[in-house]
Amino acid sequence: MAEHHQQLRRTDDMKNFFHENGPSTSKVLMVATLLPVGGILLLLAGLSLIGSLIGLAIAAPLFLIFSPVLVPAAFLIAGSIAGFLTSGAFGITGLSSLSWIATYIRGSRGSMSQGLDPVKWPLPDTAVSMEQKIQNRSQGGGRISEGGREQDGGKSKTQEGGKSKTQEGGNKTVG
Repeated sequence: MAEHHQQLRRTDDMKNFFHENGPSTSKVLMVATLLPVGGILLLLAGLSLIGSLIGLAIAAPLFLIFSPVLVPAAFLIAGSIAGFLTSGAFGITGLSSLSWIATYIRGSRGSMSQGLDPVKWPLPDTAVSMEQKIQNRSQGGGRISEGGREQDGGKSKTQEGGKSKTQEGGNKTVG
């Protein structure tokens, strides 16, 4: 009797488990709809594979017999296609180059020179600082060592941003 009670309880537990965790109605309808569609598509894929194999079995001897004609014809067709594609690419490249040149000549040069202005502004400052370094070297007779420091006897000259700083004492450095 106790065993019968346990079996009934297990059966009830299983029913509750499937009832609570079972698939929803929409999932059941989706599977019921997609199963026949998937089966039909699988059948069509098998038929097309069988048809391709039969066609290859029939055509293989013909390919072998006519290969002295087919291989050069395939090369000719491939070369023609490559030539047409190459000429089209060259034509598009030429037209785009001419279009760019025409746009450049028509007056878009102003916008290009404005685009280069941020590159030009540090150049005069660099030229001035280099000129000062050369003048300091030629006047002082000293040599320029690491970091733009010029050492002349007990004095140390350092250039920062076009300005010279001089410090007395041989062991002191600015850095």
